[in-house]
Amino acid sequence: MAEVVPQVRVVRGRSRPGGGSRGSETAPRPFTALLWALPPIVLLGLVFLYPLGLVVQQSFQPDTGGTSLQPYADVLASESFGRALWTTVWLAVAATAGCLVLGFLLALVIAFVPFPGARTVARFVDVYLSFPSFLITLALLFIYGGTGIVGSFRFLTTPWGVLLAEITYFTPFVMRPLLAAFSGIDTAQIEAAGSLGARAPRIVRRIILPEALPALAAGGSLVLVLCLNEFGIVLFTGAKGVTTLPMLVYGKAILESDYPGACVVAVVNVLISVGLYGLYRVVSRRAGA
Repeated sequence: MAEVVPQVRVVRGRSRPGGGSRGSETAPRPFTALLWALPPIVLLGLVFLYPLGLVVQQSFQPDTGGTSLQPYADVLASESFGRALWTTVWLAVAATAGCLVLGFLLALVIAFVPFPGARTVARFVDVYLSFPSFLITLALLFIYGGTGIVGSFRFLTTPWGVLLAEITYFTPFVMRPLLAAFSGIDTAQIEAAGSLGARAPRIVRRIILPEALPALAAGGSLVLVLCLNEFGIVLFTGAKGVTTLPMLVYGKAILESDYPGACVVAVVNVLISVGLYGLYRVVSRRAGA
């Protein structure tokens, strides 16, 4: 039987069987790819980058006119900015720590302690993530508000009330990645450790916690970023003595009409948030989130 030899064509110095051409028909040309990428880039620039650029530009333009660093010098050296920065940082760090502890304990119970309705509770955590922050604060007002159940203590209008509201609202953001991480743990290891006499605290410390560390890091990083930019909770609690960076932006822009100062605080807040978001992305990538 005669052997069938496929036809060979030489295209630009390379032989290809069967007369096939190069990938010019399937791979997009650079100019075509640029045309496809241009509309979303322009849209992104107009919708997001252009307004942000205006804020940055305004932060370098004092009310006296011209362009200078004087707005940054005035705002960064002010006592109000120092207090707002400190309040923002300690509230965000304390709320993140509280969310990590409470979220880990609640996720641990939902995942490993059998009780009726555990799946329903786990699904409710997903629904809870869609709630607006002011709704949770409004619910707390019925308990700790001026006319609430324990309103005589005026607890919600203090920094500790703001901290409680942030922990209440942001804890599910830690629980969600933890529940996903716990679902991948081999229960045979836990049963084997229990049969060998290991108590629950040691099982948690030796088996569960190492598997949960990436999810804890990812959830904690996200909560830290969200707490740094939280505005609705602080506003709805009515805590007048609590001024965070977002509240300072609101005060300078709306109450004082100091737009260059408000833009300076906004730029600083954005820089801090972007830096922490980069940290969150790195941690999430390593955690596989």
